[in-house]
This record gives sequence, structure tokens and C-alpha cells, in this order.
Amino acid sequence: MIQKPKGTKDILPDEVYKWQYIESKIKDIFENAGMKEIRVPVFEHTELFSRGVGETTDVVQKEMYTFEDKGGRSITLRPEGTAGVVRSYIENGMASQPTPIKLWYEMAMYRYENVQKGRLREFRQIGTEVFGTSSYLADVECIMLGVKIFKELNIPNIKLNLNSIGCPECRRKYQEALREFIRPNLEKYCDTCKTRFEKNPMRILDCKEKKCKEMNQGAPIILDYLCDDCREHFDKVKKMLTDLGVDFEIDAGIVRGLDYYTRTVFEFVSEDDGLTVLGGGRYDGLVKEVGGQDTPAVGFAMGAERLLEVFERYNKDVAKQKVMDLYVANIGEKANEFATELVLKLRDKGVFVEKDICERSLKAQFKYADKNNAKFVLTLGDDEVETKKAKIKNMQSGEEIEVELNADEIAKVIM
Repeated sequence: MIQKPKGTKDILPDEVYKWQYIESKIKDIFENAGMKEIRVPVFEHTELFSRGVGETTDVVQKEMYTFEDKGGRSITLRPEGTAGVVRSYIENGMASQPTPIKLWYEMAMYRYENVQKGRLREFRQIGTEVFGTSSYLADVECIMLGVKIFKELNIPNIKLNLNSIGCPECRRKYQEALREFIRPNLEKYCDTCKTRFEKNPMRILDCKEKKCKEMNQGAPIILDYLCDDCREHFDKVKKMLTDLGVDFEIDAGIVRGLDYYTRTVFEFVSEDDGLTVLGGGRYDGLVKEVGGQDTPAVGFAMGAERLLEVFERYNKDVAKQKVMDLYVANIGEKANEFATELVLKLRDKGVFVEKDICERSLKAQFKYADKNNAKFVLTLGDDEVETKKAKIKNMQSGEEIEVELNADEIAKVIM
């Protein structure tokens, strides 16, 4: 038997309704904040990610699904959403539209990484991107959207961690100090960290190797090297969040896993297991790096699988699967034809209704209705078709009442 590839997951009908519940809630939150949905291709030219995400990141160095197409072009399945949205922003001339441009997406992503709890090779991300404003207020709005999502989904024990990684100017000074700290032990670091030492030493702080993490203890922190503008920006973000009553902690270790971030970076972390559920920040240089005009931007993304896992921890019975309103059981050719027409009319009125399409016995039809938790069952035979009246049974109470065989009348009884 052919099985699904490692690191992928089938989302079956008996759980997909939970995804739909979460997606619907978040969609409403985004749209109420003026955000519009965008959908971009599942694959892009590899250069987009190597330039946009960063050649020194784990994503580009180790995790991308890259292949050569029949035309000899290097193509990559999208490992994250921002780079593709930025490419679309540039290519479709969105910069000419009134700013800020507020976008959101829900898309599948692909990374070749070790499969573990909450981490798959095909996974879904829900994210936002805001283009055209350098104000700290945009940072705060994105963070508050995250706060709203966890509140709306009734997910407690979520901690907000904040940091600023400055602009290219203050990062240059910080990177020199960081190299001075790392240099005496450089030969002891892993091979990946060694390759990052000259190009982007901040990536070394993001290394998951135990020996590297231990040697990074006591490293200088970026907050001590912020320029005046970056410090003022970060102070305004912190003050606004405080004024809004939002609790947060400063975590100087947050550098995020992608090279395009600048200034404010943030993570919402589950205190139950220490895993990041939502992460994002400002990326003022990315649009220019990918080929557009210099454009400030900020956004975030969350892994839908991990979000669902945390949601279910506290909301076992909140998301409910849609239940069949009515099952029309029938016996006889005339009744079958009448039932088919009746079902179509009821569906036009928004009723969740089914009838037999397997040519089963009346007993088997009742069994099917019961197993699928139908709220009501209407039984039709030739006599009912002739009299235009039939009995409808409430499957919970057992009560039976006679109704006119009219879609409007039946809908009134069951809805």
C-alpha cells in the first residue's frame, strides 16, 4: 500500500471542522482590522528565498525543498509566507495603492526537517504582512492582533516576549562585538556556526546544538548596541503595550530564524511547553532586497498545527462538527423520486439533509441516520406521497408529529 510521505498529515473529516473553526475566527479578526487575504504560488524561483530569507539561515541551508524543473530553472516549494507575499507586492504594483497595505494568508509551507511533535514537513501557516509604514504603531497593531487571537480562541498561559535587533547600522557594531566574544572558541563551534561567523554571527545565537548554546552563554546583547532611533522606536512599542495593559517580557535572545527582520521582533510562547506559537517582527529592508522600492513592513506568522494543539488543550468541545438536520427515509419508487426533489428544495433553504443514495432497505436507512446523529427523520412511502403528509421523528426525544410534505413547513419544524 502506498502511504503518505514522512512529515505529512491527512486532515480527516472528523477533525477538519476544528481547523475550520480556528480559521474562521482568525479570518474575522484580520478582516475587522482591515486586512485582505492574499494567495501566492506554492513554488517560487529559489533566488527569492535565498535572497529574501537569507543564505545563512537554517531554512535556506538545510530545510528547503529545491529542485530543477524541465526548463532547467531552480524552483523551491515555499518554506515560509513572507518572501512570496513581498514578491507579489512588488510584481503587482501594490505600492501604488493607498498605504498601509494590510494582507493576510493561510497557506501550506514545506521544510525538510526532523519530524517531531508540532513540526511537520508540510505544515500550514497563518500570517499577516503590513507594508508602507515605519511607525511603531504598526508593530503594536500586529502584536495586538496576536493578543486578540489568543483571547478569542480562549487560549491561556501565553507569554509575549519582545526584543529589538536594531537596524543594519547598529547591527554592524553589535556583530563585531559578538565576533570578538565568539572568536576565542570558534573552533569548538559546529560547522554551520563556523560558516556563519563572518557572514552573519547573529545566526550563531539561534543554533540548536547543545555545545554551541552553552558557549553562547554570556554573549553581548543587541539591546546594548541600539542606535538612538532604534532605541526610541522600541521604547515607544513597550510604552504603548504597557498603556494597553499588555504584559510582556524582554528576551534579548530572540533573533528569529530569518535574516530579514529589523528592529522589533516578538514571540508568543506557550508556558505549558515553552514552544513558540506565533512569531514575527519588522522587516524594513526586505522589499528592497527582493527588488522593490525601499518599503518598511511588519508582520507575523503562526503554525496552524501547533495553534490547534494548544487550542484543543483548553477547548475540547467548543468547535462542533455540523450535525445533520434531517434524514429522509423512503421506500418505493414514487417515494424515492419525491424524496429526491424534496431534499433538493430543503437544501436550497439551507437545511443539512440527506437521503438514501445506496438503494438500501428502510431499516438500513434508519441505521445510517442514527449513526450520523440526524436530529430528525422523515419517513416516506407511496401512501405519504399520495396524501402529501408524513411523520417526522425527533431522534432525541422520540416525539413524532405529522407534517405537510412541503419544504417550507418541514423547514419550520426542524430549524
